[in-house]
Amino acid sequence: MPDTDRIRALRAATGASGIWDWDIPTATLHADEGFADIYGLDPEMAQNGVPAEVFFHAIHPDDRDRIRIALAGIMAGAEFFSKEFRVITPDDQIIWVHARGRGHADHREMPVRFTGVLVDVTERKRTEERLRIAQTAGGIGTFEFIDGFATAEVSEEFCRLLGLYPAPRLPVQTINSVVRSGEGQLLPDSRRGVVPDNLDGIFCITRNDDGALRWIARRGEVLREGHGYRLIGVIFDVTASQQQATALRELNDTLESRVQSELAIRNRAVEALRQAQKMESIGQLTGGIAHDFNNLLMAISSSLDLLRKRIPSDPQADRLIDNARQATNRGAALTQRMLAFARQQDLKPESVDIVRLVGNMTQLLQHTIGPAWTLKFDLPDGFPPVIADANQLEMAIVNLVVNARDAMADGGTIRIETRRIHVQENEVMSLAAGDYLQLSVVDEGVGMDALTLQRATEPFFTTKGVGKGTGLGLSMIDGLANQLKGTFTLHSAPAAGTTATLWLPIAEDGGPLPVVAPRSHPAEMSARPLRILAVDDDALILMNTAEFLLDLGHEVFEAGSGQQALDILDRQPGIDLLITDQAMPNMTGLQLVEKVRLSLPDLPVVIATGYGDILQNAQAGVTKLAKPFTQNELSQAVSDTILVRER
Repeated sequence: MPDTDRIRALRAATGASGIWDWDIPTATLHADEGFADIYGLDPEMAQNGVPAEVFFHAIHPDDRDRIRIALAGIMAGAEFFSKEFRVITPDDQIIWVHARGRGHADHREMPVRFTGVLVDVTERKRTEERLRIAQTAGGIGTFEFIDGFATAEVSEEFCRLLGLYPAPRLPVQTINSVVRSGEGQLLPDSRRGVVPDNLDGIFCITRNDDGALRWIARRGEVLREGHGYRLIGVIFDVTASQQQATALRELNDTLESRVQSELAIRNRAVEALRQAQKMESIGQLTGGIAHDFNNLLMAISSSLDLLRKRIPSDPQADRLIDNARQATNRGAALTQRMLAFARQQDLKPESVDIVRLVGNMTQLLQHTIGPAWTLKFDLPDGFPPVIADANQLEMAIVNLVVNARDAMADGGTIRIETRRIHVQENEVMSLAAGDYLQLSVVDEGVGMDALTLQRATEPFFTTKGVGKGTGLGLSMIDGLANQLKGTFTLHSAPAAGTTATLWLPIAEDGGPLPVVAPRSHPAEMSARPLRILAVDDDALILMNTAEFLLDLGHEVFEAGSGQQALDILDRQPGIDLLITDQAMPNMTGLQLVEKVRLSLPDLPVVIATGYGDILQNAQAGVTKLAKPFTQNELSQAVSDTILVRER
């Protein structure tokens, strides 16, 4: 019997699970601890020798007779033994072993020794059983590949799935040739020394027979055998599931794209809302500033008018007063632009033929921009009239044309275009559904970047440099369009020019809108003195208004609030006219009028204000006087109101 170290070395070299040495003449079996462990023997006893009959004790009863017959051949002189059989281990587990042995004869050629090794092949047998079951299932191809061989054993279904000619063995190179480039190998090429960790994978192939594109899944096991390995596995067609997976991915991509698009729309809406809220806040602030500025201008303007009447005529003094008066007029124009942006200016909307209006402005526009710039018009006839304030619209067009000129320092062409468009509900932000006329002024100038474009309609924002613009032109146009229930849009990009577009609602009936009746001629003014109640919370304006009225020969009662005015009306019967400011704390002018009408329903009223829309729901008998006003404008308003009431 070999010594223990040699047995262990032999077992390690062969990858065996156990080794035996059978002494035939004495019917004694010597074995190492691996053999003893499999058979449930004491290792020391096994090494010293046990009855040879124990070789059969652990063999599964169903295999025992078959192994006895095979061993009888060795005893009769056969040289080689190689059998696979089941063994029942001491813990009642069933394992598969492959016994490989050799008989040794003496000089008389009689068998005297039988040596061999046991190799545990349980996993391989289980894999082969699964492979055998798979071979009975339709649509599943089987394969077995042993390391070092250039061919693999395959089933008929394996060949059919790959579109190869049916054969029990196929070259590995032929099998891998159907796999599309970059998809790997169905079976490893032994020459490359690549040993897979597992056989799970999916491969895109081009069938060899019809060129169809298919997806093949591979499943199986890698069995290590000594220094080599064996691959046993199956393949099956997963094209349908891959197509579904691809469709699902495409659907997910589409949904993801749609979600991203919806998020982008939502973000744009949020940004638009934020910008609208910002502009609304700026508009409210601008309107408040314009109102207070109007009051200051009113005090200055009226004081200048009164001063001119009270000082002796002097050329230098007259010139200074005229300068101050011009400054107040420029300030008044500035407040009107601020009120336009705040959508609080005084408008006189009417039905305007925009094609005719622009046509009548041709010479004015060309003279304004100069000879280096050319005007081109695209104004088709037949457009219906729009709702607009003609004077304010003319100012807006002039502003847009001047801006277009300034964007083209070296000259160029400015186009003025009109077209009709129908807007659906929620199609254009801030516009109600309906028909609109677009008036566009298009230049070929430097254009604006995104940040400049975003701020272009903010009040006091300008790119023209210090002293070259107030920054109120576009904000005034934007406010005008919105106050007319339209909108104003800008489209521009650097070096791509700018398109500025006014969207104006088309007049529903195409006819003129009701407008304020023309003022009476001064000759019709009432000459009789009146008892007038003047109301204003600003003491300077109240004083100057009273001075205007006293200078016109009227008797004046002054009130600094709505409540003071009500108290005076209770104490002073026979008041002929009420002149009141609109924006007063605690009680506005219109609220005062409502209270007065409860007891004096026929009392004529003049409301002085810088805001444009406060009289939309006012009662009859109320005349509006725009601030700042002159003495002549105040006198005209008094006469108009009294004459209308007397008629």
